[in-house]
Amino acid sequence: MRHTSIHNLVELAPVATSSPRAVVGDGLPLPTPRSTNVHPIWLRMTHWINALAVVVMVGSGWRIFNASPLFDLRFPSQITLGSWLGGGLQWHFAGMWLLAANGLLYLGMNVTTGRLARKFFPITAAAVWRDLRAAARGRLSHADPRHYNGLQRLAYLFVMVDLMLLVLSGLVLWKSVQFPLLRDLLGGYDLARWLHFGAMGGVVVFAAGHLLMVALVPRTLFAMVRGH
Repeated sequence: MRHTSIHNLVELAPVATSSPRAVVGDGLPLPTPRSTNVHPIWLRMTHWINALAVVVMVGSGWRIFNASPLFDLRFPSQITLGSWLGGGLQWHFAGMWLLAANGLLYLGMNVTTGRLARKFFPITAAAVWRDLRAAARGRLSHADPRHYNGLQRLAYLFVMVDLMLLVLSGLVLWKSVQFPLLRDLLGGYDLARWLHFGAMGGVVVFAAGHLLMVALVPRTLFAMVRGH
């Protein structure tokens, strides 16, 4: 009987690996799959800073509105920020600078990395209408969190423009004399107040819809916290 050499036994013995991997036909291991990165860290950081800034601005803005309302409406003091007009203004200015600086960083990173064009365009009325009908029937797909549907693209583009209008109209209300051209472009001081209030309402509506979608698809929140 022919004896098997030690060298042959070593070649025939199974090789132990530190982690399980799939094996292809030629015996070479495939790399272990890793979690897909949905949101880069810069996006997650600017997202949460924006959320904080918006909460500060809306809460303090409601306090300022109560002191000088545009119409017969008062916000409950429990949901306003700043116990008096001066306090509300201080909170509002702090939120404004935070929102403006962080918003410029968010927009700049989206443009320079190509994410703005890749994630939000193209956008068509047909796609938005199709996704709107699907959402009304509870059939809007969220299978791939890396891909934004037509409704998401429209909502995110809207809130970007809305926040820019919020900051620009706020500058007119704060420094009307120092920004005469901007004041004229917005139709004057009085119209700028209405635009500012309307932009604030747009942010609140967006935030409510955003929170609703997070409640319906919780993994979107996990992706914004962990990145995948």
